[in-house]
Amino acid sequence: MAPTDETAQITPEAAAPGTAPSAQPPSAEQARGAGMPRWLPRAMVLALALVACFQLGSWAFHQLTGLLINILIAFFLALAVEPAVSWMAARGLRRGLATAIVFLGVLIASAGFITMMGSMLAGQIVDMVEDFPDYLDKVIRWINMTFDTDLSRVEVQDSLIHSDWLRKYVQNSASGVLDVSAQVLGGLFQLLTILLFSFYFAADGPRLRRALCSVLPPAKQAEVLRAWEIAVNKTGGYLYSRGLMALISGIAHYILLQVLEVPYAPVLAVWVGLVSQFIPTIGTYLAGALPMLIAFTVDPWYALWVLIFVVIYQQFENYVLQPKLTAKSVDIHPAVAFGSVIAGTALLGAVGALVAIPAVATLQAFLGAYVKRYDVMDDPRVHGHRRRDGSSLLARVRRLVSGPGDETPPDAR
Repeated sequence: MAPTDETAQITPEAAAPGTAPSAQPPSAEQARGAGMPRWLPRAMVLALALVACFQLGSWAFHQLTGLLINILIAFFLALAVEPAVSWMAARGLRRGLATAIVFLGVLIASAGFITMMGSMLAGQIVDMVEDFPDYLDKVIRWINMTFDTDLSRVEVQDSLIHSDWLRKYVQNSASGVLDVSAQVLGGLFQLLTILLFSFYFAADGPRLRRALCSVLPPAKQAEVLRAWEIAVNKTGGYLYSRGLMALISGIAHYILLQVLEVPYAPVLAVWVGLVSQFIPTIGTYLAGALPMLIAFTVDPWYALWVLIFVVIYQQFENYVLQPKLTAKSVDIHPAVAFGSVIAGTALLGAVGALVAIPAVATLQAFLGAYVKRYDVMDDPRVHGHRRRDGSSLLARVRRLVSGPGDETPPDAR
């Protein structure tokens, strides 16, 4: 008898009552799904995209470092001229015209200083070239007398003209003219970029602040405007106080150089005033070196007098003049100023050294408004005095030596 469909199709439960059904092998899609989570490919693509964006941003930042530094200089320059521009704008002058007048004055003063320094250097070079034969004769005469030789200026000049090192030096100088020209053109373009950005920052200051505050909530707008005002006050105060000290220093050194009859006294006085005030840390030494050198050509004793005057005036400026002029504008500790200059130089070079002090003064003033201060208790240790009590080292040694039984009660003394 042929089996029916009911008997032919026996289920696993009917074939083996009470036993578990046999597991079917997983398909290929299930095996791939169990081996790799669905989120892993997306995470890998996202990680690669983030790495690519970081590399692209790093490359763009390094390529734009020069432009960012120029913008930073322009921003601080705009903050420095902001008080003068706002003062003229408050009296009815258009802000763009006021900014142009301020920058024109700065350019005229800079051009005059460069012209005076160039004329002084050119005059000194001409004098050195004209007096070079006399210097050479003196040197040859000293060599002949000291080493018993028989040199002449004609022989020395011929040996110098026909020497190999002079020919190589002339060739290298000729090849380096193009490099110097490229550096000069690059410097002029950089100066033009800084002036252009600083003009826009100063002329469109209100519009720039309005655009910045438009993307912030009202509470944040007040903080940004407060920080901006502090930065303007500190940077402008730093520049104007330094300018006033440079004027006083220049007048003082001009009087000294004029009394000593040192040539180019006005130019040297301007040099000392500007370099000593606007180059941090080492500006005083750089400023005093040039007038000392020029005074030495007149009389070696004059150079000594200039050195003594520079040292005395520096002490007067540090302890009398500078605290009074910078107490309200840039009131920071000298150690903090020195450390900020070093940090700024390490980060941005000469640019960092120039903007370090006003930047730190701005940050200090901004944070000072949010740091809660308390009254200091009247304790001798605050003033650096040691507290005298029975717990001093000498009293403890006496108690150890005398022992506990030998102590005299305070009432019996």
